[in-house]
Order: sequence, then C-alpha cells, then structure tokens
Amino acid sequence: MRVLRFLLFATASYVGILLFPPGITQAQQTSTIHGTLTDPSGTTVADASIEARPLDAGGKAGRAQSDAEGKYSMAIAPGRYRVSVQHPSFTRVEQEFTLAPGEVKTWDVKLALAIMSSTVVVTAYAEASITEETPALVDVISKQDMEQRQDAWLVTVLGSSQGASFARLGPMGGITSFFLDGGNYDYTKVLIDGVPVNQPGGAVDFSNFTTDGIDKIEIVHGASSALYGSDAMTGVVQIFTHRGTTPTPELILTGEGGSFGTGRGTAQLSGLLGKFDYSGTAAYFDTNGQGPADFFRDTTLSGNFGYKFSDSDTLRLSLRNSSSDAGQPGQTALPGEAEPGQTSDLHNFSAGLVWNLQAGDHWQNQLSGYESRFQDVEYSPDFPPAYVTKYNRAGLDDQATYSFHDGSVTAGYMYEVENGSGVTRHNQAGYMEARYRVHKRLNAIAGVRAEDNGFFGTRVVPRLGASYALRYGKGFWGATRLRVSYGLGIKEPEIFPPGCTPILDPERSTTVDAGADQYFASDRFHVSATYFHNDFRDIVSFAFGGANPNCPAYGGSFFNTDLARAAGVNSAMEAKVTRWLRVTGNYSYDDSKVIKSPNATDPALVAGNRLFLRPLHSANLIANAHFLRMNWNLGGYYVGRRTDSDFDSFTVGGVCTGFCITSTPAYVRWDLSNSIDLGHGVSTLAHVENLFNNHYQDAVGYPALRLNYRVGVRYVWGGER
Repeated sequence: MRVLRFLLFATASYVGILLFPPGITQAQQTSTIHGTLTDPSGTTVADASIEARPLDAGGKAGRAQSDAEGKYSMAIAPGRYRVSVQHPSFTRVEQEFTLAPGEVKTWDVKLALAIMSSTVVVTAYAEASITEETPALVDVISKQDMEQRQDAWLVTVLGSSQGASFARLGPMGGITSFFLDGGNYDYTKVLIDGVPVNQPGGAVDFSNFTTDGIDKIEIVHGASSALYGSDAMTGVVQIFTHRGTTPTPELILTGEGGSFGTGRGTAQLSGLLGKFDYSGTAAYFDTNGQGPADFFRDTTLSGNFGYKFSDSDTLRLSLRNSSSDAGQPGQTALPGEAEPGQTSDLHNFSAGLVWNLQAGDHWQNQLSGYESRFQDVEYSPDFPPAYVTKYNRAGLDDQATYSFHDGSVTAGYMYEVENGSGVTRHNQAGYMEARYRVHKRLNAIAGVRAEDNGFFGTRVVPRLGASYALRYGKGFWGATRLRVSYGLGIKEPEIFPPGCTPILDPERSTTVDAGADQYFASDRFHVSATYFHNDFRDIVSFAFGGANPNCPAYGGSFFNTDLARAAGVNSAMEAKVTRWLRVTGNYSYDDSKVIKSPNATDPALVAGNRLFLRPLHSANLIANAHFLRMNWNLGGYYVGRRTDSDFDSFTVGGVCTGFCITSTPAYVRWDLSNSIDLGHGVSTLAHVENLFNNHYQDAVGYPALRLNYRVGVRYVWGGER
C-alpha cells in the first residue's frame, strides 16, 4: 500500500511539473529593461519615473523609479512598448522597444535639463543647473504662479519676491523702478530671452512691461558681472517668453474689463510643426486712470520661434515689443504739484537669435546675437517741444562649454555696441567659468571676466560659490542644504551728450550671500534664510555749479564720490498644506545706509540715512486654493517705511525749505483673484487689486490705485489638456 501511494504521488508530481513548471515558465515569460540615468555632466539622476506603455492590445504597463545611484530596473511581459523617462527638472525622453521572452535590455539615458521647469535655473551660471544645487539665491516665478495671481504687470510680480521692491511715479504708466537687495534702481541686469534690455548706464523703466506671453521669470541675487558684465551689480532678472510645445496648435483668447474704464485683451497662438516650434502673443491694455490726465494705453507683441535641425543643432529667434502712451499728472497728492497735459510715449524692443550646436558628447557651443532699443518721448506744455531719449545696444556673444564627469568649463567672448545721445560706445569682454562636483554633497563654481568698456577701460571681476548638501532625508526632518556666494559687480556710467562726458570710474559692488534651505514633512514644507552684505563704491553723484561750458544743460558736474552699504536677511517659506491648498511667503530685512555723500543737496540723500526708496522691512504672503474647478488666490503685500523726497526740499543755512518730506509711509495691500473652469476650454476670470481700498503711495506725492477690479473670460482651443 505504501509503495502504491508513493508511486501515485510521484506520478502526479511529475505530471504537475510537466504541465506547470515552477519558475521556469515564469522566467521565460518575463522581460527586463534596466539602465542608469545621468544629467549632462554625467551625474546620476535619482527619483525619475520610468513608465512602459504597451503598444499591443491586452498588454500591461510597467513602472519603475531610479534610485540614489540613478539606476532602475523594470520587469514586464514580452511585447512592444513605448518607454518614457520623466523628471520635473529634465525634458521627457521616449523610445520604443520590442522585447522577446526572457530578453534583458539595457537603456542608459542622458537627460537634458528642462529650462522652463521651475526646478531648473538658467540665469545663475553659464550652464543651466538644478535650483537646489545652485550656490546663489534664486527666485523662480512660474507661469502657473502668474496665471493664478492674474497680475498684468511684471514689476508687481517681481516686487513680491524676497529682497525686492519697486517705486512707481503714478498709478499706471509712470516711471517704474525696481530694487534688489538694497541696490540702486540701475543695479540689476534685465534680460528677455537672453537679450539685455538695460539702457546704457543701467536703468530699466518697467512701466510698460506686462506679463503677457511670459512663461517663467528667474531672479538671481548677488553680483553677477563675472558672467553678464556691466549693470549686474546686485543681481540679474531674466524673462523667458512662451514656446510652442504641442503638435496640435493652441489658441488662447482673453478679454477683460473693469474699473476706471479699463479694458484688456490678449491672444496667443503656439504649437509644434515637425521640427519647428512657434509662439506669438498680442496684448492690449487701456485705462482712463483714477484721476484727470491719468490715461494709459499699452500694446505688447511677442514671438518665439525655434527650429531643430537635429537633437544637437537648434536655432531660436525671440522678439518682443512694448509700446505705451501715458498721461503724467505728476505729484497730485502734494498741493500745487499737479502737471496737467504732460505725457510720455515709451517704446521698448528686443530681438535675439541663438544657435546651439553640440559637437560630440562633451562640447557645446552657443552663439547669440541681439539688439535692444529704447525710446521715450516726453511732452510738457510748460517746456515744449517734446523731449526725446533714444538708446540702443547690439552685440554678439559666443561661448563654448566642455563637459566632463561631474563638471564643466565654459569660455566666452562678447562684443557690444551702445548708442545714445549722439555717442557710440564699443565694449568687449572675455570670461571663463568652471563648475565641479567636488563630492556627492559639494558643488563649487568659480568665474572671472575681463571687461573692456569703451568708457572706463578694463576691469577684472571674479565670482565664487559653493553649495553643500548637509543632510539627505524624506521624512519629517528632510534635506538640509547650505550655500554661499561672493562676487564683484561693475556698472558703466550713463551715456552723456558729446562735450558733456565727465571722467568717471565704473560704480562697483561687493556682494556676499550665505544661506540655508530646510525641508520638512516629505518636502511638503520648505523654509530658507539668506544673509547678504553688499558694499557699493564709486557711486556717481551730481554737484551744482562748475558746469562744463560746452554742456550748460546739466548746470553742474558728475563725480565718483558716494559710498553705501546694504546688509540684511532674505527669508522664504512654502507649505503644501493639503492637495488643494498651497501657501508661500517671504520676509526681508534690509538695513541700508548712506555712508558718504558729499554732494547731497536733498535732505533725504545725506549720509546716515537709509538708501533711497529701499524699505527696512518688507513681506509677502500668498495663499492659493484649487477645488471644485475653481482657483482662489489671495495675496498680501507689506512695504515698510522708505526714505523718499518731494524733491522740493533744500537746506539753506541749516533751514529746510519746501515741503521737506523725507519718507514714504508703510502700507499693506491685499489682492484677490478667482477663476472658474466652465469646461470646453472656457473659464471665467476675476481680479481685485487693493481689496480693502487702502490709500497709499509708492513714491511721495504719487497716489497708488485705489480699489480696482477686472472681470473677464478666457478661452483655450487645441493644445494638450
């Protein structure tokens, strides 16, 4: 009996093995894709998502994620698949595979950084980098941020960043100046798709710069003249315009109307046609203003066109034009200071052509040509005829980068011509920058530039920086990162008319930044703090008397005399409270001081005062909620008391004459925006500015807009939604 049972059991087991071989059939029916993901420098990329989508009916998708070493492995059934690699900081990569049973396929991928991603910084250094690895403090404002806020004006968006403030001489259309980390209004280099738009001498009037057609803004803190030359004294702002990305054309139409007879309309068409991508934007804004002679009309045209000859050979053309006509009623908040009938017509134009060529795995060359133009026509019935100011700058910049494992070296040459007031200035420069990952946790960078300016001659400016990952983590106590940067900045004097040019040195800055970033709760909460110390030397001042007889218009002379400094802390936070609620905020303390100012005639500008129009305290808080197909955005903006002047104040024998106003009071402004998705590409828009009707001034005598609103409709056709 026992023998019979044993024979029956053995026979059944044998038949079972024949019919259902354990493990062997399963292994034969499984295929594998594995590999390593790296960035352009050869550094491994962690936390990327790999997905295999079946191309055969009945197939099942596969998913994997790269580990800390950039490695991944995915087991899937045999068949045809389209495999993709995705990461927030890199462009999406796809490839089709046909896998036989038991086949093991190796797919190593070198990912390219996605320059429009909010986690990638293009402006900070010669080569793009991931934000968290950048030694400099960088603020990134995304397209989504701007759409949620529904703010039409670029400067108010910039002004909500840490360390930033602005002053506007009037509600809309008045001269608008931007300040960063205690620097003067002409100490920030401004680029549109890589094209410098500063007037020769540094000033940028933001009064007609809108957010239309803009996808991303980067604000880099600290002197950056080692890479960008003159004007980059305390930082750089770069504006990136929209690019077409969808094979199906996308058309976006917006129409709004509101208080003070305001109307706004925009149209944007973009898409991808084979190797050619295109995007065009047209926008118009019109308002009567809140007082007499306070009208403002603005037209913006923008285009961005690219052609991809191959994966390593691309050409891109970007164009942007802003034209405005504004009434300038003057300091209407001060008695007798209104200036009825005064107007200003402003025109800004920029064009840039960039050719990128990758020669092999290590060499990358970028050749760019650009031109920017500025024209301002001011008319006052008290001083006819109209006063016309014209500037233009054009240049070529060629830079070559050699990339190797964990690093890169960039060398470049720039040639530029500046024109204005009948004077031409020729500038050239050579620069180098090296980046190296010293250790898995430590990134270092060093750069230097020799600037040969047609006005002040040759100056050499360096820049150094490092970032260190003190701790990695994903739990409650997440990653900790430290960063430090140092740089020298220079700024050329403005262009003076022939016969008026004084002998001046460039203005100079020395900036030091040291900060830390801390993440909590699986990166749902992020805080950062950065200490900065900026010294400003050889600041150009003006003294009445002793005028050049060939140039009586100025009635005085210019000198390199003033000395100042700014030191403080920039801090920021981001909290992803729930899936539908996000809160961001920042606070800046800017202790600025005029140290030396021997030619000051206005009481607000004398030594010992804080720097002009730079608040000691400023803060911003923005809450965004998205639920039930609605989006709500509430923003609060605080600007502390600022040193200011009515410019009618003079000191005679120790006695102040004029109004003697030397500061602008602090204020708080709240804005509220709402959009509702109605389906079929239609959504409603509503924006209320100065929600609580606070009466305040951005500059002495110039009242800001009271409570105002816009409501409208947005329609999106095509694209990929």
